[in-house]
Amino acid sequence: MSNYKLSEIHIYPIKSLGGISLQSAEVTDRGLKHDRRWMLADEDYNFLTQRTYPQMALLQTEIEGDELVVSYKHDPANAISIPLVRNRFTDELTQAVVWDDQVQVKVYGNKINEWFSEQLGIQCKLVYMPETTRRKVDADYANRGEITSLSDGYPFLIIGRESLNLLNSKLTEVLPMNRFRPNLVFTGGAAHDEDNWREFKIGDITFYGVKKCSRCVVTTIDQQTAAKNIEPLKTLSTYRIFDGKVLFGMNLLHEGKGK
Repeated sequence: MSNYKLSEIHIYPIKSLGGISLQSAEVTDRGLKHDRRWMLADEDYNFLTQRTYPQMALLQTEIEGDELVVSYKHDPANAISIPLVRNRFTDELTQAVVWDDQVQVKVYGNKINEWFSEQLGIQCKLVYMPETTRRKVDADYANRGEITSLSDGYPFLIIGRESLNLLNSKLTEVLPMNRFRPNLVFTGGAAHDEDNWREFKIGDITFYGVKKCSRCVVTTIDQQTAAKNIEPLKTLSTYRIFDGKVLFGMNLLHEGKGK
């Protein structure tokens, strides 16, 4: 696989909010460090995503020192800081829902929750997945009982730049990679080579391609404006439909920890 080169690394600390591009990242037992360890939930502790609330795209995350900073994209001064170490959540564990999974989380206090509720115009709470919570990936695809964070289901998503280039060659308006929210992006090879990857290494970490990623309406949301469109799902449906689903990118499991 010498023709391929890792070109981008992204984490999304708070599920469905703006992501962070990194030059290097630490691989933990459940994915990249800080990736989707937080999420916003409604008053019944059901997870919130851009699928229902596209305005979530307008909140940007950054890690500054030992704080997670969340700001409004069009007014960066409108921000809140959340300590990564001295967390402000309650000691009690609360049960939250991510798709079909019941997940034990810790809940932040009123000040933080009120800020998010005001920005999004909906009542919501910020929750965190502690180390003690171990959420297993779908047993149909697991190799060794792997766990994940508050992701949709897997620790990593990889996409080749050529896959996006092929899509953009079919569109009237070129779309950025952030529509697909990958963790890893690579250059080289042909479009959709990642479809066929079963095992590969980056550094000392072994990755396993286990399931092509089924795409939803989040791909149609402009991550700068939160405006929705019919693309790219309309065009992808002309050549990337498998078993009735639009597939783009590969979900990965892994073995090992490190940089």
